Amino acid sequence: MRFRLTPRETSFYELFATAADNVLSGSKLLMELLGADAAARVEIGERMRAAEHAGDDVTHAIFHQLNSSFVTPFDREDIYRLASLLDDIMDFMEEAVDLVVLYKIDELPKGVESQIEVLGRAAELTAEAMPRLRTMRELNEYWIEVNRLENQADQVHRKLLAQLFSGGFEAIEVMKLKQIVDVLEEAADAFESVANTVETIVVKES
Repeated sequence: MRFRLTPRETSFYELFATAADNVLSGSKLLMELLGADAAARVEIGERMRAAEHAGDDVTHAIFHQLNSSFVTPFDREDIYRLASLLDDIMDFMEEAVDLVVLYKIDELPKGVESQIEVLGRAAELTAEAMPRLRTMRELNEYWIEVNRLENQADQVHRKLLAQLFSGGFEAIEVMKLKQIVDVLEEAADAFESVANTVETIVVKES
């Protein structure tokens, strides 16, 4: 058993839970994007930017707490990495929405909906998992499932690329759409990195 002379700073748990809830909100905005008309997409983009800014605020709060805390609930580098990765997810999702709006994409290719559904499920699992960091219990199923989802996202991404390069799209359209599906894939990778970081934290603390 470890003995500590100074109590651990526990506000990190609430901040990580808030960051994950914000990521979940972002994933729902991504889902709204599907089938939305141009005007609705602009409005969704504005709400996504607001969510991304809210995510930045939480990330900065975590960093501030990290710099002002003498004793932390787990390793400082893991706190920094987890906060940064959650922030990355929001950045990627916001970028995807922004690209759809800026490029005035009329119709997203078949398969993007599957990408977004995978991200939505990963966001749900992440939001459920963050509060459990306090006890470090019942988290193994979380990282196993997120890793499975990332493998699924890889398959969807490869199929989308094959579709884009099949000759059915104009070259300029291929460039625009590839940028969007690539950044959605980066979001899926970031979810996996969050899950792997949680696994690392749990192993260190066990």
